[in-house]
Amino acid sequence: MPISFTFFFLYLRAISVENKSKYRAFFSFLLVFFLSFSGLFASGEGSHSDEFDFSEVMSHHLGDAPIFPLNFGGEKVKEGQPGFDPENHDVFEDHGTRYHYVGGFDMHITKRVTMMWIASFFLLIIFIPAAKLISRDPKKVHNKFTSCVEAAVSYIKENVVDASLDHHGHSYYHYILSLFFFILFCNLFGLIPSVGELTVAASDLLVSFGLYGHTPHALHTFGEIWSGITPTGDIGVTLSLASLTLLIIYGTAFSYQGISFVAHAVPKGVPLPLWPLMWILEFIVTHIARSFALTMRLLANMTAGHVMILALLGFIFMSQSYFIAPISVVSSVLIYFLELLVAFLQAFIFSLLTTVFIGTVMHRH
Repeated sequence: MPISFTFFFLYLRAISVENKSKYRAFFSFLLVFFLSFSGLFASGEGSHSDEFDFSEVMSHHLGDAPIFPLNFGGEKVKEGQPGFDPENHDVFEDHGTRYHYVGGFDMHITKRVTMMWIASFFLLIIFIPAAKLISRDPKKVHNKFTSCVEAAVSYIKENVVDASLDHHGHSYYHYILSLFFFILFCNLFGLIPSVGELTVAASDLLVSFGLYGHTPHALHTFGEIWSGITPTGDIGVTLSLASLTLLIIYGTAFSYQGISFVAHAVPKGVPLPLWPLMWILEFIVTHIARSFALTMRLLANMTAGHVMILALLGFIFMSQSYFIAPISVVSSVLIYFLELLVAFLQAFIFSLLTTVFIGTVMHRH
C-alpha cells in the first residue's frame, strides 16, 4: 500500500494547486489506475519473491467464483457429512458451516453475474432519466448530459445501423444500441476501481489501526459483489451475446426471405454437384463461424490487456528490484490507456459486425 498512499498524497497536492487542471487530470488517472489494481499490490506486499504466487493473483483478478448459491434439484451436503468434498469449486458458508450441492442444476450467482447487474443498473440510471428529458422536447438542448447521450446514440444509429442496413435499420435500433452500451459498460467496469474490494480494504485498515472492531461479513459479501471483474472476459458472457446475434440473423433471414431462405442460402450459379456442400457451408457453418468469431474476439481482447497489466505489475514483486518497478509501472499505465480504447473499440466492432451479418441475410446473393 505505500505506493498507493504515495500517489494519493501527490493527488491531494495536485488538486490543491490552482490553475493546474492538467496536473489534476494526470494524477486523477494515476490514482484510478493504482486503485484498480490495488489487490495486486496488497498480494505482493510484505512477501518475498519466492512467496509471491502470481497464479493466485491472476486467478483472483480474472477467474470467476460463485457468491450466492442457487441450485435446482440438488442435495445440500454439509461439512462432516458423507459426500462432502472440500476441494469442490462451489463451496459456500452459512453461519460457519461449509456446504456444497451434489447433483441438480447449478445456477449460482457469480462475480461476473453481479458485475453485469451493476453495469445494467448504471445503464438504467443513466439512460432512463436522459430519455425522459429528451422526450419532453426532442428539439431542445437540455444540458450536457442529454447532449452526450444523444450524440452517442445518434452516432451508433447513423454510422453502424443505418450504414449497414439502410432503410431497414429502424427495427434493429433497440437491439444494437442495447448491445453496444451493455458491452461498453461491462468493459469499462472491469477497468475502474473495485468499489467493493476498496471498501473492504478501508475497513481492514481501520481495524488494523484499532478504530474499528472487525470487518462485517456483509462488507466482505459486498466486496465480492462489486469485485471489479470484467464480465466480457468470460466465454459464457460473450457466447451468450453472440448466440443472441445468431438467433437474430436466422430470424431476419426467414422474416425477409421466408422459407425460401433455406434454398436461397446457396448463391446463384453454384454447380449442382457442389450444391449440398455449399448449402451446409452457407446455411449452417458460415453463421455459426461468424458467431464464434464474435465470441472469441471480444473474449480475447478483454482478457489479454488485463493479463499484460497484471504480468507487468507482477514483475515488481517477483524481481524485488527498484530498477524494474518504474519500467513496469510506466508500461502498465500505457497498456491501461490502450485498454480504455479497446473497451470502446470492441463494443463498436461487436455491434458493427452484428449489423453487417444481419444485413447479409436480408436478400439473396
